[in-house]
Amino acid sequence: MKKTKETCKNCDRPFHDSYNFCPNCGQQTKEDLTVSVLFYNTISNYFSFDARFFKSFLPLVFKPGLIAKCFIEGKRLKYLHPAQFYLFISVVFFFIFSFKVREYNSNADKVLNEGFEVLQGENIDKSINLDSLQAAIIPDSILKSNNVQGLKKISNNKSIKTEESKVALDLGYNPKKLDSLIASGASVQEQLEFLGMNNESGFLKRLYVKQVLKFYKQRGGGIVQAFFDSIPIALFFMLPLFALILKLFYWRQGDFAYHLVFSFYFFSFLFIVLGFLIVVNEWILDLPDIIDWLIMLSTFLYLWLGLKYFYNRGYFVSLLKAGMVTLIYMSLIVPAALIVIFITSLLFY
Repeated sequence: MKKTKETCKNCDRPFHDSYNFCPNCGQQTKEDLTVSVLFYNTISNYFSFDARFFKSFLPLVFKPGLIAKCFIEGKRLKYLHPAQFYLFISVVFFFIFSFKVREYNSNADKVLNEGFEVLQGENIDKSINLDSLQAAIIPDSILKSNNVQGLKKISNNKSIKTEESKVALDLGYNPKKLDSLIASGASVQEQLEFLGMNNESGFLKRLYVKQVLKFYKQRGGGIVQAFFDSIPIALFFMLPLFALILKLFYWRQGDFAYHLVFSFYFFSFLFIVLGFLIVVNEWILDLPDIIDWLIMLSTFLYLWLGLKYFYNRGYFVSLLKAGMVTLIYMSLIVPAALIVIFITSLLFY
């Protein structure tokens, strides 16, 4: 019997009608779209991802460096792809962390709004109670300082009490005059000029002054949210930096992608540990501080053993390099992360 040809509906390439799948794109040739087919494909794809995720999860957590080494050796279907694993874990982590961010943001906005009220002379007899979280946002050591520009403690009594103190914002300009400009319908340009922006102002100053005006009009609303929203962007740049440091210490072992694989899996482990601490401390049991510190210390132990297995070096050499990598990375990440967070906060807040 002579075989006839059909045309694939997906790639428009011809194939013999005896084929069940297109030899060019792999799509099934004789499958009508039904509700069962639609959900079967969706569920099968989801559980295909999940199966590899769970196959990867336990080795990642309890066998440092194993799946990273398997991946660079060519075993790339058994475990979840490093970038895919990192993306999935980071999404879950920031979803969990978002609940804490809302709490931080709410408390920060409350403090800032009351600070603006004190600054403008409204509700001058109303005191602001700083709870532990607010004290974390505005540290007590800062509030007690007499020389800190931007924050002032005001008290009804001569003896200042931390529990019943007022926090006023010293913004460096007269807020009542700015309010008058806004109320009178002055243009945004006039408001910016009042804040110090002129034709000779550079790009960064213009960007900064615009954010100051926006900050004032919104009474600081969402400033903490903007800060935390910029953290994932900062991490996008920080992870390759970690891989670059590894490349400097193991420059003979593979190209940059080789070290990037280890970095993806290592940062995934960091997110797992941090997410675990948040879930346990916030919704299950408030762990003692010593337990929290020991769990965080385990990340360095993980790095040490991971480097030892992945790069096939001795325990002492791996320990030495793990310490140096951590020291260099931490010395670079703090200023680099602050710069990235500051810029992204200005751009997107």
